[in-house]
Amino acid sequence: MDLLEKIKTKQAVVGIIGLGYVGLPLVLRFGELGFRVLGFDTDPSKVEHLNRGESYIEHIPSSRLAALLTPREGAGQFAATHDPGRLGEPDVLIVCVPTPLTAKREPDLRFVEQTTRQIAACLRPGQLVSLESTTYPGTTAELLLPILGDRLRVGEDFYLVFSPEREDPGNPSFQVNTIPKVVGGVTPACLAHGVALYSQVIDRVIPVSSTQAAEMSKLLENIYRAVNIALVNELKMLCLRMGVDIFEVIEASRPSPSGSRPFIPVRAWGAIASPSTRFT
Repeated sequence: MDLLEKIKTKQAVVGIIGLGYVGLPLVLRFGELGFRVLGFDTDPSKVEHLNRGESYIEHIPSSRLAALLTPREGAGQFAATHDPGRLGEPDVLIVCVPTPLTAKREPDLRFVEQTTRQIAACLRPGQLVSLESTTYPGTTAELLLPILGDRLRVGEDFYLVFSPEREDPGNPSFQVNTIPKVVGGVTPACLAHGVALYSQVIDRVIPVSSTQAAEMSKLLENIYRAVNIALVNELKMLCLRMGVDIFEVIEASRPSPSGSRPFIPVRAWGAIASPSTRFT
């Protein structure tokens, strides 16, 4: 059975690398829809908690994890490990590792690169690799592909896509399945496999022409959010000095035909939030 057929029949084993606020909701979504899921994390304590059915993320109840550990047809839907030697077991590998900034405010891709090299050591024909970590345009094709494609042919032996995470932790208005999923592939075959995978668990999948386009779409979201956060914070300070209620101004501006989305500052000094645009 080829990979596409495994995905469509939910017989593909899905590996989630990085079991934080992005990876753990994916574990739940895939597992609850019938996929077997193997989670990877470098923190042994997280692995132990998960294998006991205990959540360490506030908005994810332990009961949902525990339900995935209950044997179905002789095996649980989910197990966690910190052994990178098992990366060859899943048919699909979804990378959700951190991408912080260096002290010079430059992208720090050491976790992405280290994970990619661990995958490359176990990569076998018929696997799909999806990078979800936020990064700059070109990362998938210029960093991951040369490492993963050293022995195998992309688009033929294995498949590589970028699909940016768009989690909004704790926001009840958005769930994994209701947030549209952008997917870009290194080749058309890669894209087809990525779309097939995410279409099983996401209500709307948006294919784009390349991994670079998918990477740029994530940056556009973050830049849009950052610019508007800065704007609203500046307007809040101006309104305070003028004796104008910034919240009244925002509410009055909501029906604008320009289609602007409201960014709402907190009522005390601090960060702001926007129900529709605060994806990380």
